[in-house]
Amino acid sequence: MKLQQTIQANPISRSPRLRRQRERGAALIISLLLLGLMAALSLVMFFTVFSGSMINGYYRNYRGSFYAADSGANIAVQYLTNEIVASEPSTYSPGVQPIPSTVAAAATSALLTTYGSNTSIDTGNAAKSWNEKFYIVNSAATATLPASPSLALAPGYPQGSNPTSGGTCTTSNTSGCQNWAYVYNYSLIVAGSSSGSEQSKIELTGQITINTSLAPTGPVTTSFAAWGMFIDTYAICSGSDLVPGTITGPVFTNGSWTFGTSGSYIFTDQVGSAGSDAGYDFGTCYQSTGGSYKDGSQTIAPQFQAGYQWGQAALPLPSNSYNQEDAVLNGVGSQTTSVTDSQLNASVKNISGTAYPTGGTSSGVYLPYSTSASSCPSGLSAPCFTGGGIYVQGNAGVVLTASTDSAGNPTEVYTITQGSTTTKVTVDDTTDTTTMSSGSTNTVINGVPQEDPGTSTEADGTMLYVNGEITSLSGPSSGAAVANGTALTVTAASDVNITGNITYQEEPVTLTATGSTPADTLIPANNQGQMLGIFTAGGNVNLDLQNSGNLEVDASIAEIAAGGSGGLDNTGAAINTLTIVGGRIQNTIQSINTTTRNVFFDRRYANGMAPPFFPSTQVSPPTANTATFNPPTISRVQWVDLSHE
Repeated sequence: MKLQQTIQANPISRSPRLRRQRERGAALIISLLLLGLMAALSLVMFFTVFSGSMINGYYRNYRGSFYAADSGANIAVQYLTNEIVASEPSTYSPGVQPIPSTVAAAATSALLTTYGSNTSIDTGNAAKSWNEKFYIVNSAATATLPASPSLALAPGYPQGSNPTSGGTCTTSNTSGCQNWAYVYNYSLIVAGSSSGSEQSKIELTGQITINTSLAPTGPVTTSFAAWGMFIDTYAICSGSDLVPGTITGPVFTNGSWTFGTSGSYIFTDQVGSAGSDAGYDFGTCYQSTGGSYKDGSQTIAPQFQAGYQWGQAALPLPSNSYNQEDAVLNGVGSQTTSVTDSQLNASVKNISGTAYPTGGTSSGVYLPYSTSASSCPSGLSAPCFTGGGIYVQGNAGVVLTASTDSAGNPTEVYTITQGSTTTKVTVDDTTDTTTMSSGSTNTVINGVPQEDPGTSTEADGTMLYVNGEITSLSGPSSGAAVANGTALTVTAASDVNITGNITYQEEPVTLTATGSTPADTLIPANNQGQMLGIFTAGGNVNLDLQNSGNLEVDASIAEIAAGGSGGLDNTGAAINTLTIVGGRIQNTIQSINTTTRNVFFDRRYANGMAPPFFPSTQVSPPTANTATFNPPTISRVQWVDLSHE
């Protein structure tokens, strides 16, 4: 009875069907809520991915346009270079520059025609794989830069022999000039674009430099400084193999070269010999007209990057240093016999104004100057400089120092020591004065040493001639030896003993490789007229360090004379690293007792420049007026991203 009453009091418990009917629709609501949530999450994810894609796409397109502009700038510079190189003639007319002066404008016009509108980066096998394009900006709307590329020609007239009319090559005396240096300055704005509307702009400025050597049909007087290495006597297969390594500058011997197996050879410039064969030493030495030789499985194959030529005419050698001695007296240096005491008496004086004794003397420092105004070159008052350098009688020690005057102008100081007497000669090109000082005595002379003084082709140039042995030659204990603007040749009648570093104030070529730029690359901005030659026709240039260490000599060094046996020899302590910036010209090869030898050819000397009064030779004439062009050098001066301006 109680059970029945309970059932009647709770009708829901008694009806499961009714309970299910009241729960109907809950699952649908939950599903709709979940679906809405999923839709919202999907939208969030979509906008997140879409935004990221847009950002990445914009960045990709921007970077693509940036790289298109940068690549286009490089393409444009190479195009300009190719246009200039295409204009290089194989022959030339004397007195007329080989590359026409119209090349600059023509190259610029062709560049704008070719790349003045959007041009695809992709051509050839890569066509259609990239969307990037570029063009050279040529619009007046470009406010901060020229509307079109500029390409200005600046021909150089290097110092050197002018065989037709004599003197130095100048802008007004070009007939017979053997060498020309061209510097093309470019300034480009390049716009790049990708598949979107993004655009980048690059400004690129720099220089294209091309040097040329001209060979006229007549006999050519060429300075020995034009060779990175010249050896007079070199017998083929004599057991003395050429030391392997990289050798820069033109290379020549009046004998024949012999190559060995101890290392590789790399020659950056042409290699020649008077001998008709080269030797290839495998233990057994073979002679061949070829540029390589194979013995069994072993091959000797020097890298002649500019070619080789055996069987050329031998080069005549200077017979003495009379020209250099005479150059002190008159700045010309044309005498073929020894300077006499009477000539010295008439031309040079010491610090006290006393003329060189007619009966000769054993020592003393003398300069060519006059105390008579009537003997002075135009524009100079007495006492005035009348010659080309400094004459030292007897053995002497010499220190070269790059210094400055009271106004900060560069000067060259020669400190000459003979026994207990020290004489200083200070040459100041800015004030155009030469000062001799010894103890408390000072003599100021108007004018400086010059080549051809008083003529229309005069050029600064000093000959320091020591009529004896240079017992010690060096720069200062610290700092440079040769100042900017100083052109100098040091000559001795017998040995020259180098006892310390002799360096330029600024190096004219690179001494280390940087990226794709090799060592021994000309630095145009550092060409400040600084030149040094060291020459003896009657002895050796001895390396005479007192303690083992490194030694640097920035000079073209010549120990050369007809019938001579001079060479570069080490008479002192062993040298760790020997660095020469210039060249070496020798009668014979001698021992330099050096662990590492670096010789960097002074590339200015390939273009006609040379230390003043440096020994020269006669090069046999070719069959036509030929022009030889060095590969162009491309340099960047400034690179600017203009995209955000």
